[in-house]
Amino acid sequence: MTAVGVESNFLTPHLVAGLNTSEATVSWVITGYSLTVLVASYLSGALADLFGPKRVMLAGAAVFIVFQFAFIFAISTGNLHLVGLTYFIRGFGFPLFAFAFLVWINHLARPSKLGTAIGWFYVMFTGGLPTLGSLVAFGVIPAFGGGFVGETAALYVSIALAAVGTVLAWFGCRDQTGMRRLAEPAMSNSEILMSGLQLLVSNSKVRDGFLVRMINTAPQFGMFIILPAVISDELGWGQSRWLMMTVIVYAGNILFNAVFGAIGDKHGWVSTVRYFGILTSSIALLAWWYVPHWVEPGSTSGYVLAVIAGTAYGIFLAGFVPMGAIVAANAPGQEGGAMAMYTTAAGGATFLGSLVVAVVLNVTGWFNLGSYAQNTAVVWAFVALYAVAFILVGRLRTRQDDPEYRKELKRKDAALVDAA
Repeated sequence: MTAVGVESNFLTPHLVAGLNTSEATVSWVITGYSLTVLVASYLSGALADLFGPKRVMLAGAAVFIVFQFAFIFAISTGNLHLVGLTYFIRGFGFPLFAFAFLVWINHLARPSKLGTAIGWFYVMFTGGLPTLGSLVAFGVIPAFGGGFVGETAALYVSIALAAVGTVLAWFGCRDQTGMRRLAEPAMSNSEILMSGLQLLVSNSKVRDGFLVRMINTAPQFGMFIILPAVISDELGWGQSRWLMMTVIVYAGNILFNAVFGAIGDKHGWVSTVRYFGILTSSIALLAWWYVPHWVEPGSTSGYVLAVIAGTAYGIFLAGFVPMGAIVAANAPGQEGGAMAMYTTAAGGATFLGSLVVAVVLNVTGWFNLGSYAQNTAVVWAFVALYAVAFILVGRLRTRQDDPEYRKELKRKDAALVDAA
């Protein structure tokens, strides 16, 4: 995920410069990429059930590495259509790798610790995208001369990181379930591939959970599009400080992913998501947008306050961690299909975030609004989506949200430990 995160906070201005086009046009290129991320996120769950998570992870890594080379070459040609095509195909890469691994975790974790296990997955996920990825970019870009050339070098470094991560996953994850089919033997290939979609249609709780998870990190990916130019150029803090801001913001997220997973296991998954994940994230998102504009542009004190506001968003974003457990628990006996839809929604957040930016920027552009007004409209669109998620998650209560049932799970865990 560090390899994917390298580009996360400079790609939009990089493509604007490399293709000599507008930010609105680039937002459509990123939207196309995020559409394939959505599709691959669904396939990661279905294919992991069919062929085994480890094989799917290897396929995803291969797609990323090959088409990252192709994407870099396409940028050098200045051909918008070739850039769009190669980036579109590359979008299949990271979801197959990351979310097949999440399916593997969901298959192995004990029910009483599922929220915690998923929390640790997101510690590593966010640790790479965007946190360590931004830190790598922070070091590599100036080391290779800065600007467009330094950014291109960072894209090449991401390929090396992906290769290292692939080797570590292949030789480090040795549980044999990763190499075999997870689905029931009686299920046909077509049933496995369609199970998630059928569940989405037939189970309203899975559908609501799908929407909540999709909304969850949509603002994160949307802010990756609009904030780099705002923080670096318009407010005068420069690219290096923007990259460091991203590292700090999502370091906060890393520290609290496991914490909120454990809080959910102890105090209830739905309440954790509703009040920590949704309500506080929406408030913190507004703070991350407005605080940098309220302080003195380019000042150190203003930068510190902006980082604090952003870090609050990163921390409370971790409140969504129990959503994976919630979606699976609302489809008893069909956990494989439920996780396929959860991973689809996780990838779909990339699509939704970039789509909101593309639509809002283009619509507000028709009214000749200034950059600040356009970007503010984007932020409020995300807050409106959080309001929808707040309503939807209230419908998703499971047995785990009953304190007595949580005590029963703890007693069963204690009995298993004693028996061992």
